[in-house]
Amino acid sequence: MTKTLVFLVEEESAEQMLSVIMPRLLEATGNADNVAYQILPFEGKSDLEKKLCRRLRGWRKPVTRFVIIRDQDSGDCRMIKEKLLQLCQEAGKSDCLVRIACHELESFYLGDLAAVEAGLSLNGLSQRQRQKKYRAPDSVASPSQELIRITGKRYQKVAGSRAISRHLDLENNKSHSFNVLVDGIRRLIEDK
Repeated sequence: MTKTLVFLVEEESAEQMLSVIMPRLLEATGNADNVAYQILPFEGKSDLEKKLCRRLRGWRKPVTRFVIIRDQDSGDCRMIKEKLLQLCQEAGKSDCLVRIACHELESFYLGDLAAVEAGLSLNGLSQRQRQKKYRAPDSVASPSQELIRITGKRYQKVAGSRAISRHLDLENNKSHSFNVLVDGIRRLIEDK
């Protein structure tokens, strides 16, 4: 029986990123034929939190694992994760994988400036990866604003996510939260 991974994400930009990296992860793990996935975007974090229990309770397909992805923004990462895990438990799905992007999804892209450079057809951006803030992009307070700034306003959330994700190095990203997400997805894919 095919296993299904269901991603519940805060917004469309996360959906775009996952729709590009999931086939790559499935192929790399040799599970492209026995693991399916579905991505359910919400209209922001409050919409995700408000509808999460109902979506989880209503899911009837067997052999399904859920992955919830939300931005930290200015909140406390641990408290956000705990709240989401509590909602999963209330829905009777205590085995959900919850991952928080520190501070925003764009931290993932700041962690791989070569992907940003290639995806947005820029020159010289990848050399900045050696700078302190790009070696630890999860500490950048507003990654989306930083990405807009360093790309000369070429980055746009949805189109940028789609373009950059094609080039993301799934093994060598400077964003710790990206690496934790990818490792968690790999474990779910490979879990028998």
